[in-house]
Amino acid sequence: MHELLSRFMRPYRGRVALGMSAKVVEVIFDLMTPVIVARMIDRGVAGHDAGLVVRLGGLLVLLACVGYCFTLVCQKMAALVSQGMGTDVRNALFRKVMGLSAADVDRFGTPSLTTRLTNDVNQVQLAVALGIRQLIRWPFLAVGSMVAACLIDLRLGCIFLLCTPLIGLAFWFVMSHAVPYFRQMQVRLDRVSLLARETLSGMRVIRAFRHEDDEQTRFGEAARAQAQTAISAGKLTSLLNPATFLVLNLGVVAILWSGAIRINVGDLTQGEVMAFVNYMTQTLLAVGYVANLVVVFTRGAASSQRIMEVLNTPDALTDGSDAELALPARGEEPALQLEGVTFSYAGGESSALTDVTLTLEEGQTLGIIGGTGSGKSTLVQLLDRLYDPTSGTVRVLGRDVREYPLDQLRNTVSVVPQLASLLTGTIRSNLAWRDASATDAELWRALELAQAEDFVRAKPQGLDEPVEADGRNFSGGQRQRLTIARALVGSPRIIVLDDSASALDFATDARLRHALAGIADRTTSVVVSQRVSAVMGADKILVLDHGCVAGLGTHRELLKDCNLYREICLSQLSEKEVLA
Repeated sequence: MHELLSRFMRPYRGRVALGMSAKVVEVIFDLMTPVIVARMIDRGVAGHDAGLVVRLGGLLVLLACVGYCFTLVCQKMAALVSQGMGTDVRNALFRKVMGLSAADVDRFGTPSLTTRLTNDVNQVQLAVALGIRQLIRWPFLAVGSMVAACLIDLRLGCIFLLCTPLIGLAFWFVMSHAVPYFRQMQVRLDRVSLLARETLSGMRVIRAFRHEDDEQTRFGEAARAQAQTAISAGKLTSLLNPATFLVLNLGVVAILWSGAIRINVGDLTQGEVMAFVNYMTQTLLAVGYVANLVVVFTRGAASSQRIMEVLNTPDALTDGSDAELALPARGEEPALQLEGVTFSYAGGESSALTDVTLTLEEGQTLGIIGGTGSGKSTLVQLLDRLYDPTSGTVRVLGRDVREYPLDQLRNTVSVVPQLASLLTGTIRSNLAWRDASATDAELWRALELAQAEDFVRAKPQGLDEPVEADGRNFSGGQRQRLTIARALVGSPRIIVLDDSASALDFATDARLRHALAGIADRTTSVVVSQRVSAVMGADKILVLDHGCVAGLGTHRELLKDCNLYREICLSQLSEKEVLA
């Protein structure tokens, strides 16, 4: 918690100081109240001085009103600091998540990152708000009440002070056992988020296969596990208040017993005993609130550790240069060069790619084909540095991809992923991701190349047609064509289509390939596909088999030299079509 506060609290130190100072003034007024009440009893009531009682009563009302004003100041400062700091933490965490490598995202998991962005930040906000509002008040009130009680009568005060070590022992026992439960709660909440996300995103499939009951069982088990952990933590923390109140109440009983005897002998006045009891009551309330604060701060500390775990993750992918590199003129350098590229996923038992070597000149088209799990998508993710190779070198336009600033590399290499992803907004806002300054003419040109112009023009609002979350108001083929158009905006030097035309019919797919061939003078294409028809016209075809190069060459060369490629061709096309 300290690390997070020291990192994000700096801009709010003035407001924190103002809020806590206001709370100190309020506590001082509270500590004065029992003394004033004691004087009212001993001098006003005992002396039958009604005027003194009225004046002291008015003073109590004044102190209450002024204290309330200081409370409002503290509350406002606490709200401004907690919400402002929480926003800063959430923004910093989101920026960090956006900059994480794909391997780091895989390691943390999307549900866990979502929970850290939402629930964990909320826990920290609550801890900060209560820290400003209550951390000064209740400990200061408890200590102040004890000191004031000791000033009234040291002998009686010593009885109460003996309770302090016992209360501290109770705090230590409960919190030392509760902290692991709070951490486990957050982990199990991640599991609940994961199952909820899977179920909601796959609702149609679940219903189609009538698996509602099975998913309900899985979610119920995860929810019960999280609830059991919360119950266990709640049982432990529920012991804190009764234990502390038991110790303190026994102390109060001892004080009242001793105080009554001393009143009889004239050592204490009734007002002093009343003030003593008021101070003890304030201390009791303060200890109860402190117990609740400890629970809140413990949960906040557990959440802050999870947040800092993400924020302190070292950047696996760093910019190779602070300034953009000068790109070679077209044709001066190969578009792509892979030299002995090997890649393994974290925790993977075997390599996803092994010793891949190839060269692709600018303006050419590379087709990549292979069975499921052969490493096709892994290979293209190395081109724009979603991952870095375990060994070997990936060069784009003559330079190692690790030498490029990431923004420049991903502006040069435009990737269309397998999953067509559109965000809430309009067609225009989605198409302008690569180039926010793109003109309407450029957007329509990209749509034309992607074979999406016709259906976009048919929309009532054209480029300003709304896009729902995940593009739900478009068909699968339309979403794919829009994502291809988005990748073509800004005329990238290299475009990678990672099986991103799978939802297109054969005629549309053929028109798309023809359109891409028409811009070969300025754009190099890499096409990953399960369809032989999508890659057979490429200048080079890479055949992958379990991460290894099974063949590399033209369609006719591979038919002659690569058995795997020939088998794939004949499984999809007739022999006449294959040889055409």
